[in-house]
Parts: sequence; structure tokens; C-alpha cells
Amino acid sequence: MLYLDGIEYQQTLHQLISWTHQVLLPVYGREVTSSAPWCPRWWEHLEAVAQLHGLWLAWAELTSPAAGMAGPASWHRDFLAPVMGALRDPMGPFAGCKLGGHRPKDIPPVDTAALFGPPPAG
Repeated sequence: MLYLDGIEYQQTLHQLISWTHQVLLPVYGREVTSSAPWCPRWWEHLEAVAQLHGLWLAWAELTSPAAGMAGPASWHRDFLAPVMGALRDPMGPFAGCKLGGHRPKDIPPVDTAALFGPPPAG
């Protein structure tokens, strides 16, 4: 999803938001606490978008009739628990966001001088 742009990104994001708000959060959106944060503007955190997009795609595949009877259990075990654990971790993408409040994250600094310095001797 992160490689999409323009209208294609917006359409996919709209579908993801709909699924997240109509399916995921009503069933699996546990109470927000400082030890299990959730950002009310989660779509502004690219890590959350990427993680939830993967979770949504896996849900679509593993809850279809073609997935077999164990598909939903596999989705819960292999996808839902790890993704929600990573997103709701106090040091995860929503660290610093409070109930009702979004805080944009700073991107970690990168020393670009090391990337574009002189070529190695050889």
C-alpha cells in the first residue's frame, strides 16, 4: 500500500478505514490506555497503515470460504495478535498519542554524510 499514490492510494485507504472502523475496531478495539495506546488519527501513521493493510488483506483471504474452516483461527493467531500487539505497544507507532489526541512522530535522524562521503579506498 505504501507504494500506491494519488487516487489509488486514497481509494485503498478509504477501504482500509471502512474495514478498520466497521469490522476490526468494533470487535477487537480494546480500551485505550497508556499501556495500550490507539491514535484517533491512525491513518496518519504510515506504520499503522502498512500493518493494518496487511492485516486486512490476510483477513480477506483467510475468512473467505476458500480458506477452509481453520482460516479464521489462523488469522487470529498468525496476524491479528501480532499486528495489534505491535500497534498497541506503548513504544509502538502510537506512543505519545493520547485518547482523543494525535501527535505526529519525528523520523529518526540519519547521518547522510556517511552515505555520500568519499568512496572506499580500494
